Amino acid sequence: MVSHTVSLLKLVAYERVSTARQGRSGLGLDAQRKAIDDFAVEKNAQVLARFTEVESGRRDNRPELQRSLELARLTGATLIIAKLDRLSRNAAFLLTLRDSGVRFLACDVPDANDLTVGIMALVAQQEREAISRRTKEALAAAKARGVKLGNPNGAAALRRAGKGGEALRAAVAANADAFAEGLAPVIQGLQANDVTTLRGIAGALNDRGIMTRRGGRWHVSNVRGLLVRLSR
Repeated sequence: MVSHTVSLLKLVAYERVSTARQGRSGLGLDAQRKAIDDFAVEKNAQVLARFTEVESGRRDNRPELQRSLELARLTGATLIIAKLDRLSRNAAFLLTLRDSGVRFLACDVPDANDLTVGIMALVAQQEREAISRRTKEALAAAKARGVKLGNPNGAAALRRAGKGGEALRAAVAANADAFAEGLAPVIQGLQANDVTTLRGIAGALNDRGIMTRRGGRWHVSNVRGLLVRLSR
């Protein structure tokens, strides 16, 4: 009688949070870990190790990613991430992943492959360069007209930029969207625990030490703006 042993799919999990505060508190990690754990259970897979990167989205140095890729190579495991779309604008991550030679899975895009990631990397790099160029051009044009942009994110500064400030306003809006997207798992977690009022959410965010995009405390007004942005 011949026995057939079905080998378990081996996974190395890579998770990422964008600030040290999120890394210490676990904010943003719960949703990623749940997605990876649910996938592992569904596929009867074994998670060998987890690597958590605490980094800025603009940094290209990712030691935990390198460690996770090295372990995946040594063990023949597959690198798994929770959401490829959250990293789709991160050219450095995508290029590292594409060139690693390691198999990978993304829970939200399970059919992604090297070609998919390569295309995403090119688009991400071009988008980052275009946003940077448009922002610099808009700031230079506004400065040439005598606009004082002490806080380029300020509403008054954006109004003063006038018709030539479309690119600047677009860049600020993109930054606000990215900030709101990063907080989405936190808001969803609060709402799942019946914290649904504007005042309640503001208090919960302040209690957790989460600051607004401009480094201030949360109030009803900016929570309302955050929820409106997330609902778009």
